[in-house]
Amino acid sequence: MLSIVEAAGWPIWTLIVASILSVAIIIERFISLRTSEVAPAGLLDKTLQAWKQQGSNAEMLDLLAKSSPLGRIFSAALRNARNSREVMKEAVEEAGRAAVHDLERFLPALGTIASVAPLLGLLGTVIGMVEIFGSQTSTGSNPAVLAHGISTALYNTAFGLIVAIPSLIFYRLFRMRVDTLIIEMEQEAIKLIEMLNGQRN
Repeated sequence: MLSIVEAAGWPIWTLIVASILSVAIIIERFISLRTSEVAPAGLLDKTLQAWKQQGSNAEMLDLLAKSSPLGRIFSAALRNARNSREVMKEAVEEAGRAAVHDLERFLPALGTIASVAPLLGLLGTVIGMVEIFGSQTSTGSNPAVLAHGISTALYNTAFGLIVAIPSLIFYRLFRMRVDTLIIEMEQEAIKLIEMLNGQRN
């Protein structure tokens, strides 16, 4: 591996940093975007049961808000349960926007890596080509410089694609996952609002 890095030259270090960041974001998002972390099953029933037993208990609402993004939305609804439906809806929408922002955290960075990695590979390719042309002299070419230029060009191109392709795949995967979770949270929030307003059993 070290020999490949040496053959690819300094441009590959930017791609190595990008690959480390990409892997870290992918692992973090895999953990954070689990359904059990975002919208735990049965949370609506547990929330309604606790609210009927304790009412708008500040401690219960704080624990609910800290439990998950969906819990934060439920907490906002319960804090405004005595207000009009419009006020409650606005509070839920505000909490929902904050929850969506958390769900999308680091995804722009992952998308940027997917877009930039091929360009970094192309930069390495250009630098390699410059070395190749620089090896040409009036007496012929320097084989060592020529070989190093070819290595720099090819390794950086390949590594740029190796970083970009998985980053793009996981970016699209996480975007779909976030969209699915948003729809689930919206449906659960609507159910809670209707139940609190007596429009649904």
